[in-house]
Amino acid sequence: MFWQRAWYRSGLHPLLLLLFPLHALFVTLSTVRRWLYQVGFLAIYRAPVPVIVVGNISVGGTGKTPVTEALVQWLKQQGYSPAIVSRGYGAKGPFPQLVTATSLAQRVGDEPKLLAVRTGVPLAVSPNRQQAIELILQMFPDTDIILSDDGLQHYRLARDIEIAVVDGNRGLGNGWRLPLGPLREPAKRLAEVDFVVQNGLTQHNYGWPFTLQPQNWKRVKDSIEVTPPQGECVAIAGIGHPQRFFDTLEQQSIVLKECIEFADHHPFSASDFAQIDDSLNVLMTEKDAAKCQSFAKDSWFYLPVSAEFDEGFWQQLRKRLQDIASKE
Repeated sequence: MFWQRAWYRSGLHPLLLLLFPLHALFVTLSTVRRWLYQVGFLAIYRAPVPVIVVGNISVGGTGKTPVTEALVQWLKQQGYSPAIVSRGYGAKGPFPQLVTATSLAQRVGDEPKLLAVRTGVPLAVSPNRQQAIELILQMFPDTDIILSDDGLQHYRLARDIEIAVVDGNRGLGNGWRLPLGPLREPAKRLAEVDFVVQNGLTQHNYGWPFTLQPQNWKRVKDSIEVTPPQGECVAIAGIGHPQRFFDTLEQQSIVLKECIEFADHHPFSASDFAQIDDSLNVLMTEKDAAKCQSFAKDSWFYLPVSAEFDEGFWQQLRKRLQDIASKE
């Protein structure tokens, strides 16, 4: 897609110069908005329990959802009772709304639905994170820590720990802010967060590295584990960085007849697959599978992935949480 190619090439694409007035407007508005929160002109909500925000400063897939899942699983192992709040991008609501494994992705968003299935912890979606947190604490009073999924720029919510996720392969693109580049905030914002975690071991060195490890293949219609698909396959991806998924399939020696890209958070319907030969296996990400389960065929499969960190990262996170607890 044009935006991805333009933002992640070397140097500024000439056509993007036409958007410079919009860039200036975006930078001005986002800078003033953050300043108004910093000086107290706009109200900030502080939850009665610690809040960890997981987000990114760039548009598109960085691996944020697997990182959030890994954090939840680690927190449970440490004896915490975590919960998740999310904006629910693309969700129809109503808001705030609790998300369960049986929720419709169209109502709650694809990423929240995936996290609800994978983690099993309380999860609520709402553009207003305060409402989501209050709903969780009302329904699950034992909750003692909140993770805000994709909330780095949601300054209305006070946070105790900020974790920024960066794509190790693509880095920060051309370094420009929207719409000239992929950045929501300037690169210097990374120096302000508590942890920067980097998807992949590359020549870039932004922070703590993690890897996305493929799990066992599953059938889309019922999530039953299956053996790796055989024969020719068609891969589809409606995520922020589709090529990462396609590369993962090639590393598994999957025979790909075609790779089809859709926009991130694409609202899949059966018509999107009408031109695909029924004799071919259709492969997709877990996030996309959440929106295709109701009309999936037997030959459609998805590949779950999990984020894996070095022990050093977990040790530093444990220390940071202990520091927060000692100040309460």
